[in-house]
Amino acid sequence: MRSRPAAISVLLFTLVIASCLLDLEVEAKPQTCLPSGKLRGRKPPPKKCNQIHNSDCCVEGKMYTTYECSPPITGQTKAVLTLNSFEKGQDGGGASEDGERVVALSSGWFDNRRSCLQRIKITAGNGRSVVAKVVDECDSTEGCDEEHDYQPPCPNNVVDASPAVWDALGVPSGEQGDLKVTWSFL
Repeated sequence: MRSRPAAISVLLFTLVIASCLLDLEVEAKPQTCLPSGKLRGRKPPPKKCNQIHNSDCCVEGKMYTTYECSPPITGQTKAVLTLNSFEKGQDGGGASEDGERVVALSSGWFDNRRSCLQRIKITAGNGRSVVAKVVDECDSTEGCDEEHDYQPPCPNNVVDASPAVWDALGVPSGEQGDLKVTWSFL
């Protein structure tokens, strides 16, 4: 049988080792992206919120979460692929040519335009991949105003893609809208 001081020493040593291991575990976890604030929805003026591709309109008084960051970029960054026409007068983004494979990235990934014109590879769950060009930001920091077509802020994990991207991934037009994908810079 051990003496009380020896048992206490072993217990303290075990706690110190466990504490160190827990600290290592915390440091090894990837950084998280926490919300940066909230935004109160405003009712859009009549016929001012474009709902092409099932886009949401802001709801008066509803609180929307905003983000200045996005999840860390890895070789297989998880995202939600959404649909955006990128045509003038449509549901947002700059104008693009028909059939062009272009995307807008959530604010954190767009990184103050640093990602603009870079190419990314998007892979769907069906195993198909496509290369697309980043041309715009899906604003995660603001929304519910005229500039943002009276739509809520974008989530922080979105790749907003043209129909050509969806077609290249083999997703039928009736099923285009929200899809879990992975992506990476080329």
